[in-house]
Amino acid sequence: MNALQISRRALLSRAANGFGALALGALLQPAARALGATDPLAPRPSHFRPRARNVIFLFMEGGVSQVDSFDPKPRLTRHHGEDPRKAIGKLEKTQFENVGTVFKCPWEFRQHGQSGLWISDLFPHVARHADDLCVLRSMTSAFPEHTSANYFLHSGLGLQGRPSMGAWVAYGLGSSNHDLPGFVVLNGGLIPPGGVDCFGNGFLPATYQGTLVNANGAALPNVAAIEKDPARQSAKQRLAQRLNRASLLRAAGDDALESAIANAELAGRMQSAVPDFLDLSGESEATRQLYGCDAPYAPTRIYARECLLARRLIERGVRFVELTIPKIDGLDRWDAHSDILRNHGNNARAVDQPIAGLLSDLKARGLLDDTLVVWAGEFGRTPFAQGSDGRDHHEHAFSVWLAGGGTRGGSAFGQTDEWGYRIVENPLQMHDLHATILHLLGMDHTRLTYRFGGRDIRLTDVHGEVIQATLA
Repeated sequence: MNALQISRRALLSRAANGFGALALGALLQPAARALGATDPLAPRPSHFRPRARNVIFLFMEGGVSQVDSFDPKPRLTRHHGEDPRKAIGKLEKTQFENVGTVFKCPWEFRQHGQSGLWISDLFPHVARHADDLCVLRSMTSAFPEHTSANYFLHSGLGLQGRPSMGAWVAYGLGSSNHDLPGFVVLNGGLIPPGGVDCFGNGFLPATYQGTLVNANGAALPNVAAIEKDPARQSAKQRLAQRLNRASLLRAAGDDALESAIANAELAGRMQSAVPDFLDLSGESEATRQLYGCDAPYAPTRIYARECLLARRLIERGVRFVELTIPKIDGLDRWDAHSDILRNHGNNARAVDQPIAGLLSDLKARGLLDDTLVVWAGEFGRTPFAQGSDGRDHHEHAFSVWLAGGGTRGGSAFGQTDEWGYRIVENPLQMHDLHATILHLLGMDHTRLTYRFGGRDIRLTDVHGEVIQATLA
C-alpha cells in the first residue's frame, strides 16, 4: 500500500505518535489529505454528464390541493354543491370519511407566460415564472396519511429508516464545499410528521444525513465555541484528541466511529463556514425586497430568509438543500381539513413571493441552468369537501413542479380526469420522480446503490422510470 492508497482507517490504526487524534481544530485534515485519506464528502463524478449540479427542494408539507393550484377543473364550478357520489361516481375511501359536496376552487385559474400554463391566483408571484415551470399533474402516492407519505416522498419507502433522497445525492456526488455538509435542511419552524428521520441517512454512513439549520432564531446549537479563552479551548481540544486517539486505536475499522469523527471534523470547520452563509448583511436591498425579507407578514419573512439562504448554500457548493415551511399560528401546515380558503391562502402568502424571488435570483445569476428546484407535498386533496369548506387527503392524484436544472419549462405532463380525482394519462409514482431527479444530476438510479442487509439497495428500490417529457 503506497501513501496515496492509505485509507483513513489504516492511517488511524497505524498512528502511534498522536497523528491519529480527532482533529477538532482541523489538525488532522491537512496531514490526512496529504496521505490520500478518503474524504466522504469529496466531489465524485456522476455516471454521465449532468444537467443539474444542485437541488433545492421546496417541501410543501401537509398536502397542497392540486385543483386549487396547478390543475384547473372548471367542472367543479359547474357542479359545486352537488353530491360527489352522484356527480363523480364511486369514491375511494378517504381518511376521515367526512364527505361533503363537490367543492369548486375558491381562486380563479388563468393562463400565464408564453406557454399559457394554467396557474391559480393562489400563487400570483410564482405564476410570473410559468415559462420556467414543468408541472407534473399525474403524481400519485402509496400512502394517505402524513407520516408514511412523508417517508415515501423522501426515501421511496413508507417506513422509517431508509436514507432520504438528499442523503442519497450527497452519497452519490459528494459536496463541492469542504466546510459545509452535502445535505442541509433549512427549517422554517415545522418538522414534519415522521420527524428528522425524513432527512436521515438510514443505513448510509452518518456523514450523509441532513444537517438541520434553523432559519428563524439560533441557526445551530453550539456552532460557536463556548470557551472564550483561546488557551483553555486549545487545552480542551488536546484532551479530546488524546481521548479519541485511544478510542480510535482500539476500534480501528468501525465505520460508525469513523463517520462520527468525520462529522466532528466537519463541525469544527463549520464554526467559520456557517456564520458566513448566514450573514445576509452583504445582500442588496433590492435582493431582500425581491425575496420578501421585509414583508409585513412574518411567515413570508421567515420563508424569504430560507430561500435566500438556499441560494447562498448552493452558491457555496452544497449539493442538496431542503426547505420546510414556516409555522403559521392557527394552521396545521397545508393540511386543510377545514377552511381551505384561510389555510391555503395564508400558506401561499408565506411562500409565494419568496419562491418567485428565488427563481428570479437564480436566473439573474445564471444559477437556474444547473440548479434543479423541486416543489412538492406528500399528496394532494379531494375535489369534494370534507365537511363544508375543507378537503381531505388524496393520494391518487396531485401536482408537483420542477424548474431549472435541465427541465422543460412552460410545460405540463400527465392528466387527471375532469374532476381532478383520478389519473387518466401518464400516471407517475414517487420512484419516477426520484429517478428523474437523479438523472438530471447525472446519475443512473439503477446504479446508485448501497450494500445493506445482503443486497444492493437503491432510492428507487426496484421501480422507477425517468420522466423523459420533463427533460429540456
